[in-house]
Amino acid sequence: MAEMTAKSVPFSPPVVHHNKDSWGPTSENLPQQFVDVPYAPFGKGDRLGRAADFTMSSYYSAKQKYRRDRENRAGDDFKNEEFQYKYDAVEDSSFHLVDTAKAKTSRFNQGFKKPWQTRGRGRGAWGKGGRGQGQQDQFGKGGKGGRGNQQAKGGKNGKGGRGRGRGWGRRDRVQRVDRGSSVKVAADWKCVEEFDLAQLTKLSTKVPEATDLLWAGELGTYNDAYDRLSTRADKPLQRCENREFYYVTTTDDPAIEKLAEEQAGTVYGTDAIFSLLMASPRSVYPWDVIVQKLDGTLVFDKRDTAAFDFLTVSETSHEPPVAPNPDQEDDKDKKPADEINTPEKLSIEATMINQNFSQQILKTDPAPEKMALPNPFADAESESKPASMAYRYRKFALGEHTIVARTELHGLVEKRGEKHKMTAYCLNEWDSKLSGGVEWRQKIDSQRGAVLATELKNNSCKLARWTAQSILAGAEQMKLGYVSRVARTNPYDHVVLATQFYKPREFATQITLNVNNMWGIIKMLVDLLLSYDDGKYVIARDGAKPIVRIYAVPNNTFDDESDEDDVELQNENDSDESD
Repeated sequence: MAEMTAKSVPFSPPVVHHNKDSWGPTSENLPQQFVDVPYAPFGKGDRLGRAADFTMSSYYSAKQKYRRDRENRAGDDFKNEEFQYKYDAVEDSSFHLVDTAKAKTSRFNQGFKKPWQTRGRGRGAWGKGGRGQGQQDQFGKGGKGGRGNQQAKGGKNGKGGRGRGRGWGRRDRVQRVDRGSSVKVAADWKCVEEFDLAQLTKLSTKVPEATDLLWAGELGTYNDAYDRLSTRADKPLQRCENREFYYVTTTDDPAIEKLAEEQAGTVYGTDAIFSLLMASPRSVYPWDVIVQKLDGTLVFDKRDTAAFDFLTVSETSHEPPVAPNPDQEDDKDKKPADEINTPEKLSIEATMINQNFSQQILKTDPAPEKMALPNPFADAESESKPASMAYRYRKFALGEHTIVARTELHGLVEKRGEKHKMTAYCLNEWDSKLSGGVEWRQKIDSQRGAVLATELKNNSCKLARWTAQSILAGAEQMKLGYVSRVARTNPYDHVVLATQFYKPREFATQITLNVNNMWGIIKMLVDLLLSYDDGKYVIARDGAKPIVRIYAVPNNTFDDESDEDDVELQNENDSDESD
């Protein structure tokens, strides 16, 4: 025992510094290697930050960065901020991850080039060779080829020619469409409000009660022979000659001017303007509405040069029609048939079809039923007669506001011995292969629901506007027609394939159009605009983003457009008198 004690290592106790105020070393006796090192307590429940992650995508990386910044600002979850990773944009921009590994190629797609990877000028993925027989697309003919087995220009095995087939390659590629604003924003315009279209879908209010104020125009009787149409028993669409259609804005309506003098309401507008605002969450194309406020009264108006009353075609489609761009190489060699399918020409075609359809389905005998007042826009000196329709001026008690609107009705239909007021609209088929739809002549007789579902996908905003206009007019029935081109390349001759009656309220439910939300949008805009000072405002939808902005503009804005229209009208009258 004595020998073991003699051989044991002597124990020297460590120096323990006494801290009177707390525990741990003090600043005076801190070892030199630990000077200026931040100290933080550590617990097993503390969360550790991430220094770097090379597997995370940029979207989730930004999302994690936002979450870390929010938690760091809170200061509750992270006690050790000195040890946490902090994002540095300058340092991150100088860092690049280089991946030298070769991409794996499956044995099923080796040597196969996707159609959208070819650079042919036509829609076909492959061209037909000139000297040598090339591959031909099964959906169309090839163009002028070069040597041997080659694809279209920029192909795989040669200097390919110009493929002009209508293949499926380009339709599988989603084209980005850059749409400008419907109105040019001047430097003296001031943005007073901005909100997303998605926010409008959350609004809701009670549906107001409607009261009739005035009736003008005439209403013809519907011809029930159009209920028995089919693809085998279609009817050509006739052009209604010597008929005038008037798209008069609110401030130019003499009936609304008279009602405003009588102080019939606090808000004035037309069904076309109100329906556009009601269906604005579904809109894709840009639009603008003018609002004038004076002494607590609002007047919703439209610009004279705006394409406001032209119908849109395939607005909400996955691949809407695109105007050709001469600067792009793919659009230089377009066929004349492709030029008739631009958005502007399709819009004019759809508007003319809708006008002709609304007059053709009415009987000439008996004579139309006259309203209390004649058509307020008819010109007595004109040789053309006004189109057969009635203007119904109504007021709606929307909370503390009274809205006066001019609505349109297109005819009367007899149902079980009673006459019901109706509106008439029609959908038109222009090219099912380009529009991404179904062939109407093959489906409309047996699967009309599938045709309507496709049209609802491609023209959701237009159908919502028609339904809103029918509800505003108080129509019991809404007639929907299906009109198609005689040939895909002929935008002038059409046939009526089928028609269908719908009750506007039930059809609104079918297309998921909430009537309470429609009026909620109007009430929100009215309350917002009435809170501003007197003046002129512009409600405009952005062409690139689903955003609506309200601008405060000078009072003389758009007056030049009215002056130009007056000068043109005067010149036309002078030329007529000289002739």
